[in-house]
Amino acid sequence: MFRTLYRTFVGPDRTRVLATALGRFRFPVHAALIIYGFVFAVVGSVQYAQHERPVGWWVAVFASMFLPYVLLIWSPLYAWRLSAATFWPIAVLVDWTGVPSFQYWAALPLVVLVAAFYSGWTVVLVALVSMLVVATSDGVNAGMAFAVPLVMAVVYFFGARGRAEKRLEEEQNAKAALEERARIAREMHDVVAHHMSMIVVRCETAPYRLKGLNEEAEHEFTELGAAAREAITDMQRLLGVLRANGQEPEREPQPGISRIPELARPGDEAEVDVDEVPEAVGLTAYRIVQEALTNATRHAPGSKASVHVHKNEGHLDVLVRNTAGGPSMGGGSGQGLVGMRERVAVHGGTLTVKSTEDGGFMVRARIPLGDK
Repeated sequence: MFRTLYRTFVGPDRTRVLATALGRFRFPVHAALIIYGFVFAVVGSVQYAQHERPVGWWVAVFASMFLPYVLLIWSPLYAWRLSAATFWPIAVLVDWTGVPSFQYWAALPLVVLVAAFYSGWTVVLVALVSMLVVATSDGVNAGMAFAVPLVMAVVYFFGARGRAEKRLEEEQNAKAALEERARIAREMHDVVAHHMSMIVVRCETAPYRLKGLNEEAEHEFTELGAAAREAITDMQRLLGVLRANGQEPEREPQPGISRIPELARPGDEAEVDVDEVPEAVGLTAYRIVQEALTNATRHAPGSKASVHVHKNEGHLDVLVRNTAGGPSMGGGSGQGLVGMRERVAVHGGTLTVKSTEDGGFMVRARIPLGDK
């Protein structure tokens, strides 16, 4: 309960409704809300200036109605806090000029947003506090105060499906991330096993390649080779745990950066200006290009894509762009971006995905090269 109180009234809030829930409609929706708040702020401040002295307080009236809509950029809860904190003082200040009624209608969309996108005790506390603040403010009809929790209850139940879908999406993303990490581990086995095998070979052939080794040196190489073999065996056992039921081990070598041009579709442009990178980095670059081109084929059929891979200040830059295409054919798991982010995160890199001005899409990965 104390945690809920803290989160509702003073704690930080990261619920970016305009950026997440509304997607590409966030700008027109926020503009409409800004205009809504501005109109009520102007009318309320003018109402105060016509009936009250000193008229200088009209700025406070205007700010109490308009600024909460600016805070919607960061959080509906922040917006509600400011509106609730200023409602009663402004109602006392204006003293029956009718401004509290404008305050009420200016604040109503804010509690509706809280009810739509928050859950549990947060909505209950916001409803109770809002009702109490409105009920104790002069110039507001008591029925308007009791309408607040009623409106919030209706919106809350209508928004239950959206919240459930959001939780399901978060769970699916978490599951996809775990599955992708297991797949990355399986693929990385080939890369690591190759290096370990080289250690074994060099250790076992050292007595024949290097002349004049004494008995202690030969024994040391023998122990190193045995340790490397044991490490390979342990990795194979671990992969058996990570492998799904019935899944057969992969026999083919993992692809690398040299095979990226093979992914290009007819009409695509592929430029790989890199001679050699660590094998793990090359595998990651290959998978990112593969997923990006697959998405372009599925969601923008008929589009043209360009692939550019080059080194830049200790990083490998992988850039895939596609033009606008036909209507999306749908399909796919919907978790491709999750997988790409997991792969880049393994190396401590960054991934940028966004729409382009021409209606296409861009995927850019910056992967630290480290020491080869």
